[in-house]
Parts: sequence; structure tokens; C-alpha cells
Amino acid sequence: MLSPAQKKHLTGLAHSLQPVVMIGKNGLTPSVMAEIDTALKSHELIKIRVLSGEKEEREAALDAICSELSAHPVKHVGKTLIVYRRAEKPSIVLP
Repeated sequence: MLSPAQKKHLTGLAHSLQPVVMIGKNGLTPSVMAEIDTALKSHELIKIRVLSGEKEEREAALDAICSELSAHPVKHVGKTLIVYRRAEKPSIVLP
């Protein structure tokens, strides 16, 4: 679980990031989940753009991503999800 201070720190770091994964009309397919997993292995902190769906669907997608990939939700702003997963050799230092 991330503390509020850690979430705030990660949100600031994510501000300049571009989305690296897009979730289309087909939702969270196995290939999309594999792409998110690969992105988290490479970057630790990523933005995901959800192209369709209502707020509840986006929140459900964020919950599914975090539970299946052992990641932490950082923020959900509009159609953008910010997700963090600590790497074996972390490049991000949390407060």
C-alpha cells in the first residue's frame, strides 16, 4: 500500500510522462495485460490511457490491473490511469 505522501510524489513524477499503453474498446485483453506488465517491468511508473468506458469501468480496470499484476494504483484522472510497481532494482526513491 502506498501512503498519501508516496502517491503525491509519484503523481508529480508521472506528470511529464506520456501514456505507454492504451486500452481500447475490447477492454483488458490478455495481450493488453501483458503489455502493461512489460511496461511496468521497464518503467516502474506508467500512465495508461483508457479510450472508452464510463468511470466505473475505468476504476474496475484499474483494480484488475493492480490485483493481477501486483501493482499499486497511484491516481485515476479522467481517462488516464497512473500505476506503480516497484522493480527489483528500483529507480524511483519513495519518501
